[in-house]
Amino acid sequence: MKVRQIIERFEQFAPKYLAMEKDPVGLQLGSLDADVSKLMVTLDVRPEVVEEAISNGVDFIFSHHPMMFRPAKNLDLSDPQNQMYAQLLQHNITVYSAHTNLDFADNGMNDWLADQLGLKKLVGMVPGYIDPVYRLTVQVPKVYAAAVRMSLVDAGAEVNNKEYRGYTYEIDGTVFYVPKSLSDPEIGTVGEPTEQGDARLEFELFKSKIDVVLKALNDVHPLQQPLYSLLKLEDKGHRYTMGRVGELESPISLAEFTQLVKDKYGVSGLRVIANDEQRQIQKVAILGGDGGKFYPLAKRLGADVYVTGDVYYHTGHDMLAADMPVVDPGHHIESICKPKLAGMFKLWKAQLGWDIQISESQLNTDPFTFK
Repeated sequence: MKVRQIIERFEQFAPKYLAMEKDPVGLQLGSLDADVSKLMVTLDVRPEVVEEAISNGVDFIFSHHPMMFRPAKNLDLSDPQNQMYAQLLQHNITVYSAHTNLDFADNGMNDWLADQLGLKKLVGMVPGYIDPVYRLTVQVPKVYAAAVRMSLVDAGAEVNNKEYRGYTYEIDGTVFYVPKSLSDPEIGTVGEPTEQGDARLEFELFKSKIDVVLKALNDVHPLQQPLYSLLKLEDKGHRYTMGRVGELESPISLAEFTQLVKDKYGVSGLRVIANDEQRQIQKVAILGGDGGKFYPLAKRLGADVYVTGDVYYHTGHDMLAADMPVVDPGHHIESICKPKLAGMFKLWKAQLGWDIQISESQLNTDPFTFK
């Protein structure tokens, strides 16, 4: 199979347009049309990870952190980074990275991190892309209405609803027409007045689903040119968010919470920024990666403590002055993505009949050692 098939399915889950501006997500090296038989997921693409991939016959590396945060200035192979690119090309290994689009995705990185801490009643934190909602109106001969309805719903012509699935609106009516000489009518005879029972179906769908739904409409509709219209609903849309705010089952001290973070993320050390480690906390904000600048937002959202990585020295002073407790377990806790991504790919493999092997990198790419 081709890399493109895997990426098309993944980008239904975490499309690239969710990513932050200038974040270099997507294809990093190789070709979407390359053949793939062995996929390996990793947090980082480092020389040792590439050696691992080569040793295991991997031909597609899927990472969270982009391999090329900064463009290469030359191709001097004495530079370890350039040598790594050369090895990837030499062994025909394609590399793709999903960074902040995975951070913003529903049921993505920040949900995984929040779930690991056992947080409940989750809400979003940093606002991102809004997927607008459209009303799709389709006119179809009554006898085909059920088939068209089911096909479009299966293709995504519905807005997520906790209580119902496939919610549509239907109006029955009668269509009158006279087929012209160049027509090939499904019902009626050229030149003769004809009437037929028609149904008008109304759906609500996200903009991101329009292309797939219209393809399904053209495939299932009996007319060569289906009659339909699209209207943007200005008061509706789905907001994607980065970071999560949720609650522990019961209040605990910040010191106890710090130990919980160490245990749940398997880190041997972390940094705590707080004026009082005995204060009680229950509402927790969390944002994987470098999220220090968002501590004022965590405070405004009522969080008792904020969990994020890579906090800078002076930002730490500001957090203390604002009396916003912060726990920094590092950036590498995002390695939770390895089993989560592998699990998703294995699910899609079973559903779609992919003929590939899926594995996780076994290497720890955290550059820091706690003593």
